[in-house]
Amino acid sequence: MSPVARKRAARASRLRPDAIRELFARLSELNPKPTTELAYSTPFELLVAVILSAQATDVGVNKATRRLFPVANTPAAILALGEEGLKRYIASIGLFNTKAANVIAMCRQLIALHGGQVPRTREALEALPGVGRKTANVVLNTAFGEPTIAVDTHIFRVGNRTGLAPGKTVRDVEDRLLKVVPPEFQLDAHHWLILHGRYTCKARVPECWRCPIRDLCRYPDKTVEQSPK
Repeated sequence: MSPVARKRAARASRLRPDAIRELFARLSELNPKPTTELAYSTPFELLVAVILSAQATDVGVNKATRRLFPVANTPAAILALGEEGLKRYIASIGLFNTKAANVIAMCRQLIALHGGQVPRTREALEALPGVGRKTANVVLNTAFGEPTIAVDTHIFRVGNRTGLAPGKTVRDVEDRLLKVVPPEFQLDAHHWLILHGRYTCKARVPECWRCPIRDLCRYPDKTVEQSPK
């Protein structure tokens, strides 16, 4: 396929603006007030939970933070635990050694540079140990109500499969989403797309037969429900 033909095919696979608006209208109707499945009560708790959630499930993180946060849910309290003390609470989570070191270093920096408060700018968040663009986007969106979109594996898959925001990289998909999502849906788009990818548009076998946006989706290999044997 020539470069010109590839560009034409890519454009053809993208959803039109009216289809994108309809897609989010349907997701909104089904779940008017979506939110993260991570358990938290403060921006700091959310920041810690998101750091811990890398390559881990929200369920696993919540089990650990249900034990941790009643004991230590501020930068000073976690520093008082120390790295080894923190590990005892999060040892059930993957990569807990690295995550414990990052959380301790992050707490030190919050106290030293931000008075123990979670900063509200991307630059300051991304300067914290263990915090990358995706984590910063989650905190900005979920804790502070910014219309950011944190592209994880679920959103990357949904963006490409459906034709909503095709892209070769996570950043490509994020940038495309920020351009095409209608303004009235931007605040909650992050949560709708994650939940759709987690529970319907699954990685191995998407459950297309019960998908509310099936008729809009450009995925060519839609699945059908298997009859019970």
